[in-house]
Parts: sequence; C-alpha cells; structure tokens
Amino acid sequence: MLLVQMVLASIIGSIVYTIIGVAPGTDETAVLAPITLAIVLMGVHPAVILSFFIAAIVAKKLTDSIPVAVAGIPGGVMAAPMVEHAVVLKSHGKADLSMRKMASGSVIGTLISVPASLFLANALIPLAPVIKNYANQLFFIGAIFLALMAREKFISLVSIIPFALLIQGLRHLYWGVGAVPEGKVVFVSFFLGITIGPMIISILELTVSNTRKNLLRSGYKKISIREDKTLKGLPNPFRILDMPEIITSAIGSIIGTITFFMSPVGMTIFLGETLSSQVKDPIKRASRAISCMDALTNATYISGTLIPLIALGVPLSPMAIGPANPLFNAPPRFSLENNLHHILQNGGYVMPVIIGAAVALLITYPITIKYSTQICRFVFMKISHEALLGIFFGLVMMLAYMDAGFINIWGVLLVAITAGILNRWGVNYGVQFMTLYAAGWITKFVVF
Repeated sequence: MLLVQMVLASIIGSIVYTIIGVAPGTDETAVLAPITLAIVLMGVHPAVILSFFIAAIVAKKLTDSIPVAVAGIPGGVMAAPMVEHAVVLKSHGKADLSMRKMASGSVIGTLISVPASLFLANALIPLAPVIKNYANQLFFIGAIFLALMAREKFISLVSIIPFALLIQGLRHLYWGVGAVPEGKVVFVSFFLGITIGPMIISILELTVSNTRKNLLRSGYKKISIREDKTLKGLPNPFRILDMPEIITSAIGSIIGTITFFMSPVGMTIFLGETLSSQVKDPIKRASRAISCMDALTNATYISGTLIPLIALGVPLSPMAIGPANPLFNAPPRFSLENNLHHILQNGGYVMPVIIGAAVALLITYPITIKYSTQICRFVFMKISHEALLGIFFGLVMMLAYMDAGFINIWGVLLVAITAGILNRWGVNYGVQFMTLYAAGWITKFVVF
C-alpha cells in the first residue's frame, strides 16, 4: 500500500510541476516550499512526502527549460543562466534542439546525482553528531560565507544581525502579547515570508505613484512560438547529446553533487561557462553550455536535498534551507530533532528517492521532448501566471494565521517586505534563511 502511495504521489508531483515549470518566472522556493509544507502538515507518510518532493524537483527542472528554449524566458531562477545560450540557438532556428539538449542534460544530472548523493550522504553520516552539536554556529558561519560569495558582499554582511533582531523581536512580541505560548518558536511562516518577499515588493511598488509612473509601458509582449518537428518514438538522451556534451554534463553533475553546499546559481554559471568556453562554433558552444548547465542544476538540487537530509538532518545547503526546508523543519510535525532524517532510517529513503526520480523521468522527459511547443502555448495562453502566484500568496497567509494568529499575518508581511527589499539590494535567499535559523543564537551570543 505504501509503495502505491509513493507512486501516486510521484505521478501527482510530476504532473503538477510539469505545468508549473513551464510558467515563466516561477521561483523554485516560492512554488516548492508552500505545497510541500502543506503536504507535510496534512500528515502524509514521510516516504510519500519524499517521493513527491523528488518527483517535483526533477519535473520542475526538466520543464523550466521549455520557455527558455521556445520564448527566451526563464521558467525559474535556476533557468536564468541558460537564457543567453538558448537565445543563440533560437536565433539560428534551433529552438527545438535547445530544448532537447537541456532536457537531456537534466536527465544525465538526475541519473548521476541520485546514486552519487546517496553514496556521499552515507559517507558523511559519521560526522553528523559533531555537526549537529554546532548547528547554530554553522548556520551563522554559513550566512557569513554566503554573504561573502554574493555579488553585494557588504550589504549582505551588514544585514545579518539586523535581520536576526527583526526575527527574534517578532517572536518576543508574540510571547509578550500571548499570541503563542512562551518558548514556542514561530518559524514556518517567517520562512514563507522570506520566500514571497520579492513578489510582495513588486506588488507594493505598483501602489507608489512615482514608481508606477516610471515603469516601462510597452503594451502586450509578443512571443513567437515556432512549430517544431515531432520526435517519433521514445527519446534517448544519450542519442540527443553528443559524446562531449555527455562528458561535460557528467563532470558538471559530479562536481555539482560534491559542492552541494555552494550556491546552485553560482556553480551553474561558473561550471557551464568553464566547460564550454573552449568551443569555437557558437551553436556547439551554446549546446554544450545549456546541456551542462541543466545537468548541473538538477544535480545541485537533488544533492542539496538528499545529502543534508540523509547524513545530517540539518539543512546546511542553499537547497535544503530553501525549497526543501519543510522536509527538515515543519512545526508542529517536523523539527531539527525529529524529521525525515530520523524517521526514514536504515535505508528507508532509498526507495522513495528512486521512485520519485524514475516516475518524473518517465512521465516528464518524453512529454518535454515531444510536446514542448504545445505545452508552452497552452500555459502561456490559458494559465495566468498571476493566478499561480496568488494561490501561493494565499497559502502563505493561511499558514501564517495557523502559526500565530491574526497578528502573525502582519508580522509575516513585515518579514516579507524586509526580505524583499534586501533581496532587491543583492542579499540572496541563502543569507536570509541561514540568518532565520541562527536568529536566536545570534541575538543571545553575538549581539549581547
């Protein structure tokens, strides 16, 4: 019965995120974390949750290449580095080739990162007790490290302590007015507030008259979708990619798995450009870059989820602390002392991961290769991007009320506005999430 549930959850996750992945500009954290959190709080079996999540991220990373290839619009944050190369192929009439190369690279990344992540996670298990004892310090160090890796280093560093004070100040306010029992740590809704921060700022800016007047107005954007040849039979990524592309995709996937704690976007840009820079022909260079980049993004997402989850039980990677966070910390059901790491012991995570990845590949990859143009046209014309974002925003507000009552809706809005402004200034999600985890320790041991 549990096996059937895992398969069904994987199918649902694959279908839902096949559609969401095509929608342009859907941030991975904002669309993955709220739904995963809702499923966790519904009381679904942990193995089923993990199958759903793995299927969701594999499907999402497979299909967010479609709008990049077809229309030059990223389907998500992680697809943004591929736009330049995809536009090169599109300008040469190779949009269908672009999409197939990216989707095939994504398959390579999944096939390599799943076993590599399981192996590396088991190798790191002996270090787990030491790491857990210093979790707060590691989160603080992680915030500093990610700030130093960011483009805007100074503001990223300066924002850590003020943002921690905001988080902890709201918690003490809730304790003081009796919104929650003293000692209960409000976490989930603040986490979701950070994820919707950029969206909230964009919406609120529309209410500011001077900002609204300065917005670029150019009418409806015209997007040309070219009809491509339908591929007959089952697609084979090892035939779609040539040998150099397979090798660079494999190298990128291995490196991405090992560097699971690094910024996925940064590693995607760095390795993608490095491994394709020697190719002179623009079409071949673009093809190699996008296949390698898509393999790498899948690898960093899978490894960034599985390695901290299996080996540590503490979210010590940008992926774990972002989209995958509900697998680690979703009060009242999951906490850092009791989450999937503790529940799925003795290899209990292997089957859910394999089922989730396999189902997503079997469903989403053939659909992506064969029907990308039709899917893209349907999503662009029939599914409102704003409606999707509205659903996630409404879900966040509902969870905020469940977390600490009506006052917390305003608290979450305050966190979202602050996080959105910081994000606009160059303070990335990783710095903000690490600060959220370490807020209590920072205010107790760093500030005072």
